[in-house]
Amino acid sequence: MALSFYDISVPVFVRGLGQLSHVLDKGLAHAQASGTDPAALFNARLAPDMFTLAGQVQSASDASKLGTARIAGITAPSFPDTETTYAELQARVAKTIEFLNGVDRAGVDGAEAREVVMKVRGNELKFTAERYLLQFALPNFFFHVTTAYDVLRHSGVPLSKLDYLGRF
Repeated sequence: MALSFYDISVPVFVRGLGQLSHVLDKGLAHAQASGTDPAALFNARLAPDMFTLAGQVQSASDASKLGTARIAGITAPSFPDTETTYAELQARVAKTIEFLNGVDRAGVDGAEAREVVMKVRGNELKFTAERYLLQFALPNFFFHVTTAYDVLRHSGVPLSKLDYLGRF
């Protein structure tokens, strides 16, 4: 059985966001159990020039919703980066999943050759939707999900590889 373009995009983003939500829950539970201010984790980063945990979650949300919208030829909802609490980050993840689950499979399947044009730092990048998904959108999404995991792990949250991968 061949995989569809939808199958290698939307469900992959939804699963990754679900695991991101899970590691956020573990981060908050760890902060509460250890008496750590959750804001310390919320604002933690791996390096001074990298996004905070909040920025990583916001970027994972954006990468998945914009990536899906671009390949489906639709407009993604706009979520301003105004979250200041774990609850707000979790709500953003949930809204992103809700959007993704509402994307019509028919708008994605068969769109592999659709042109995707992005402006990045004043440059226009052109892709086919297939190339965009496989070489930009998915790697970008997983970079931010992984970095959020790493920020929490580096901050002492007891996470394992299975927290990232989830159950099968």
